Amino acid sequence: MMSFVPLLLVTILFPAIQTEELTKCQLYPMLKDLNDYRGITMPEWMCTLFHTSAFNTGAIVQNDGSTEYGLFQISDKLWCKSKQTPHSRNICGISCDKLLDNDLTDDIKCAKKILDIKGIDYWLAHKPLCTDRLEQWRCEEL
Repeated sequence: MMSFVPLLLVTILFPAIQTEELTKCQLYPMLKDLNDYRGITMPEWMCTLFHTSAFNTGAIVQNDGSTEYGLFQISDKLWCKSKQTPHSRNICGISCDKLLDNDLTDDIKCAKKILDIKGIDYWLAHKPLCTDRLEQWRCEEL
């Protein structure tokens, strides 16, 4: 019972960000605005996002002097503003914390900016892992 009290206090004192690990079939309809954007198909996105964040909307990874946030692992070095990198260029005009919730609207908007500026090669997993044999990344339930 003693360990339950501190856990309860932490839950009350710190508001939770709704994050979760999604499945590819849950993501397909959520990412429909990205389908064929700049020629990238949904199976390519599913593969890339799996290898980037394991479909976890709350993923945070420290990487080479920057922090990457959310499903798309968007870096605070250029794309979003964080407390760790207050001098970010913040090209997407968003707080990095907004990339950690289940509302993917702002994540998709930023991902499109990244595609427009850097292309799909921004996501390093794409080229070596997600350019062929993509049948397993399709979702037939739609």
